[in-house]
Amino acid sequence: MKIPRGFRFSGVASGLKPARRDLALIVSDVPAAAAGVFTANTASAAPVQDARPRVPAEGMRAIVANSGNANALTGPEGLADVQVIRGTVAGALGIQKRAVLTASTGVIGARLPVQKVVAAVPQLVEQLGDRADQAAEAIMTTDTRTKLSAREVVLGGKAATISAICKGSGMIAPQLATVICLVATDAAVTPRLLQEAVVRSVASTFNMVTVDGDMSTNDCVLVLANGLCGNPRIAEPGPDLEVLVNALTDLFGEMARAVAADGEGATRSVEVVVEGAPSEAAARDLARSIAHSPLVKAALFGADPNWGRVLSTVGARAGSQGWPVDPFRARVALQGVAVFGNGAPLDIDREALKAKMREPRVDVLVQLADGAARAVAWGCDLSYDYVKINADYTSMIVQQKDGMVTKEDRVANYSPAFKRTLIVEALKYISAFSGQIAVIKYGGAAMVKDSLKAAFAEDVTLLKRVGLKPVVVHGGAQEITRTLERMGERSEFVDGLRVTDDESLPVVEMVLSGKVNQELVALLNARNAGAVGVSGKDGQLLRARKKSHESGRDLGHVGEITEVNQEFLRMLLQGGYVPVISPIALGEDGGSLSINADDVAAAVATALGAKKLIYLTDVPGILESAPDGELVRQVTAPDLVRRMEAGSLTGGMKHKARAILAALEGGVERVHVLDGRTPHTVIAELFTDRGVGTLVTRLPVGSTAGAGA
Repeated sequence: MKIPRGFRFSGVASGLKPARRDLALIVSDVPAAAAGVFTANTASAAPVQDARPRVPAEGMRAIVANSGNANALTGPEGLADVQVIRGTVAGALGIQKRAVLTASTGVIGARLPVQKVVAAVPQLVEQLGDRADQAAEAIMTTDTRTKLSAREVVLGGKAATISAICKGSGMIAPQLATVICLVATDAAVTPRLLQEAVVRSVASTFNMVTVDGDMSTNDCVLVLANGLCGNPRIAEPGPDLEVLVNALTDLFGEMARAVAADGEGATRSVEVVVEGAPSEAAARDLARSIAHSPLVKAALFGADPNWGRVLSTVGARAGSQGWPVDPFRARVALQGVAVFGNGAPLDIDREALKAKMREPRVDVLVQLADGAARAVAWGCDLSYDYVKINADYTSMIVQQKDGMVTKEDRVANYSPAFKRTLIVEALKYISAFSGQIAVIKYGGAAMVKDSLKAAFAEDVTLLKRVGLKPVVVHGGAQEITRTLERMGERSEFVDGLRVTDDESLPVVEMVLSGKVNQELVALLNARNAGAVGVSGKDGQLLRARKKSHESGRDLGHVGEITEVNQEFLRMLLQGGYVPVISPIALGEDGGSLSINADDVAAAVATALGAKKLIYLTDVPGILESAPDGELVRQVTAPDLVRRMEAGSLTGGMKHKARAILAALEGGVERVHVLDGRTPHTVIAELFTDRGVGTLVTRLPVGSTAGAGA
């Protein structure tokens, strides 16, 4: 993320949380204009009470924020703790105490262990620099990923940068700030106009996101503008102010969507568009109400195209608020499919629409016939995991004597009846799996979100414990791309294969065999899986020759497997280990070759005579017509070939299909293509009667896609 001129960021671990950064600092090297909006919750936290009367203002220099403790409902001591933190940070920076703003997020009602914060301030100041990512991590609570972004605009002929870090996952309700978002810009603008820009931008972005309808005590959006880009200072309404408002709105919109997608327990996000409303207020109210409806959110979790709940919400809200809206004149569409119009339901292919509803984002469009106003709201589904996270929160999150917050996850998953049903189903398959080898290709979204990483590690560990012999082959495309981008390098792909030149090969190998492999092994071994990380070069596990694309295009150091050292793998399996394989092979010249992880998984499964090969992807499985077609629950090899020849499989899925066919030809009995964006999808596919993805076999084996097929 680009950092504005004259700003520095840092984030450190102060001990408020057991093993994560929890203290962030943003500093302007020169005095800055400041603005902010805050939660409407009258039980507001001490940092909000302290900052609200002090902005908008001139001369601000720093924002310090902590996670792990909200410093909310802590009485006079909470306000005193804020003053101590402001004074400590000011002293360390050599600035006035009045120039420091604070923000907090975390557990409500626990006294902030201010001594931990004070002790960490010297390190926090020492590490100031281009570390916005560390600051973004330090403000996370139940967030599963950092949220940060930037925009560049031209103001008065000068290039200005606006950068933001944000947190938000639970206790998100559309009323004022709804999140903690800290913004730095080198634009020159008066506090009064900056405040106007922030208020206007928040109205159509953060005010339109809802996760659970519960408003936090700590929400705030704080902005510092130090003017170092050199533009004529924006002091009156005009074109430059509108440019600033538009940039902030775009930036906040991205953050709002990220918050919705990262909602506690969320499996998919929703964007609700209401058009044709009688007023802007009505449009916003109706859009928020749809995104907030528990019935709508529950339907989203079940991929249920229950448009009746959407239209019912419109009618209920219009009636209770007196909006002149006639629901019978509305048109409703889900995922671009019209489901209601001309006053009546429309004929739809329900199964095809359900397949579309399984996508990670669901679009809801309500077109009214009562005006010209339009609004957009963002939200997420309501899953079992949301209840798990929040059902016994104060028992799960406890404060130790030294003030550190720890987690005791003692909440059982779901209802007893639900668990009984799953156990009975699963037991039918467990005995049949004993001693079988299952190769799992791990990649895509499953490697990005922390909750999905944890679910995958739990799945692999469970497979081993019930008698399977799992072998994991991982990718790492997204991490490689991010690393190359940070180095100023651009990634190029041909049919899903990364072109790997002399400069990028060391980076590819470092990310795959170093960072990704080691992190995955650590994640598995934290659950006592007995994982062993190996590169394809270790023990001459994978031998390969240089590969060229069918078009003749040189792909650089990209190879295709010629030999798998199965004795080495069997030795590890017999020793009770879970091999975790990085897709780097030994070339004919002794150098390294990057291999597509799909191909490695197929070659390893073939060499080991595996009964099952599993691919985790970023789609529900193989679709009738990509990218929005109905899920194909079962397909044979000849049918897969026909789909490839017809052009219905393209890009990465086309390459995956080739790998699947090679595995089936090599003797693998069943290949499962699963949605890696859904937690525990491997267990759901293998241990339940009805599978959740696509089963590919050489010949037809029945009508179901689960493990029993």
